[in-house]
Amino acid sequence: MIVADRKDIREIREMIKDHEKVLLVGCGTCVTVCLAGGEREVGILGSALRMSLKLAGRGGVTVDECTIERQCEDAFIDALAGQGSKYDAIVSFGCGAGVQALAGRFPKTAVYPGLNTQFIGILEAQGVWAEKCAGCGDCRLGEFAGICPITRCSKRMFNGPCGGSREGKCEVREERDCAWQLIYDRAKETGTLEKLEKIAAPHDWSKGQDGGPRKVIREDQCIAGLGPKA
Repeated sequence: MIVADRKDIREIREMIKDHEKVLLVGCGTCVTVCLAGGEREVGILGSALRMSLKLAGRGGVTVDECTIERQCEDAFIDALAGQGSKYDAIVSFGCGAGVQALAGRFPKTAVYPGLNTQFIGILEAQGVWAEKCAGCGDCRLGEFAGICPITRCSKRMFNGPCGGSREGKCEVREERDCAWQLIYDRAKETGTLEKLEKIAAPHDWSKGQDGGPRKVIREDQCIAGLGPKA
């Protein structure tokens, strides 16, 4: 899932300082799971923001809240069609994709991010999310026993450890497990150590963010006449 955390309320208050009617919009998917931008979190933030504005002498500002199922799909934004345009600012509590989707749908309304989108990750322990995927566009987990050297190695090493790890821990962050220790241990456990004897090819970074904005086009899913060839 996409993991995000909430912006400081002072930053949000600063963003909406020129607006009188503000709609806070939560998202019911990833950011709900990571407890950052779901209905509950938006409700709590809404109450805190109204109180903060009142203390700042702006108690007349209208702050309403709603949460839609997904901000990253236009069909779900339809639920805001009659509501969003009544406000002069929207604060999105979706990921960066959600913020931009709302901005595209309401071109005359200011749209601000209420969250800082962090990474694609998993829940590691209660209240702890860890990055697992950089969305590099060329997944090579099959070469590395299912452990990603891009997200889990501080130096992004593709051909073995850097030599700085000690007792299975990373020299950059001592609390972090050395990714290559994990790769070796798992490869040994699964009987695939021979795969690590091959020199790994350089990574094609052009398929990631370094190659500019990306799109995935599934022509078999495109509607005839409306797809990329239209």
